[in-house]
Amino acid sequence: MFLFAGGRRSYWVRSWRIWRWFRDYFPIRLIKTANLDPTKNYIFGYHPHGIASAGAFCNFATEATNFSELFPGIVPHLLTLEGQFYCPFHRELMLFCGINSVAKESIVNILNYKGKGNAAIIVIGGAQEALDAVPSTFESTVRLKLNSRLGFVRMAIINGAYLVPVFSFGENDIFYQAPNSIGSILRKIQTGFTKLVGFSPPVFHGRGVFQYSYGFLPYRKPITTVIGSPIPVVRKPDPSESEVRELHAKYVTALKELFETHKKEVGAEKLELEVY
Repeated sequence: MFLFAGGRRSYWVRSWRIWRWFRDYFPIRLIKTANLDPTKNYIFGYHPHGIASAGAFCNFATEATNFSELFPGIVPHLLTLEGQFYCPFHRELMLFCGINSVAKESIVNILNYKGKGNAAIIVIGGAQEALDAVPSTFESTVRLKLNSRLGFVRMAIINGAYLVPVFSFGENDIFYQAPNSIGSILRKIQTGFTKLVGFSPPVFHGRGVFQYSYGFLPYRKPITTVIGSPIPVVRKPDPSESEVRELHAKYVTALKELFETHKKEVGAEKLELEVY
């Protein structure tokens, strides 16, 4: 019930000092490009997924980067797979941080039954995109699984929620993933596993506690999250396929513009974006 009703959000938990330490470890920063009207509701599309979506957690599930000060009147709801809530204590912590299920019922509740000024944050690429999380030191192109992701756009139209593109530079840099190019044996196994159970099994490593070569701590690489301008959406209970695709095209264009506008600012001028 709590997964669909909005959880047990606690501003006190979201403001713990440990989240500021987490922010400074990488470090993570949040860039605002436009104001958000608190009389509207929103769906944020977060890109890329990366291995752990660390930027999404820090910016939207905690107050470490001062989201509530930057966007007064906007309540962020980071969404994740329902399976993440099966483990006691871990589940309670996520609910206190305002994290909810990405299930349809949860999104509908957030956008319709909790008043105005709510933002449902969805990591659009999901499990499949995590398999493309390659550090920019090895790959000059960020690959986003987006062309077939129409559900979040349809939900935006049905619920009258404005769409907001979000891009995190450096999200793919905090872990190294084993080479798994499309067509490789490893990639075929990973893809099959993802289709079977719903989440991907990336083979990755980070750093250790006392050495920098190997372990499961993320590398200390900067993550810069840029929140774009809202795309107006007119509520329609039963949108046509053409209406969904038209709005989806606007969203993709806005995301690409956001990427191109800010990549030089974060020192990623040679980085390219591929949407598939």
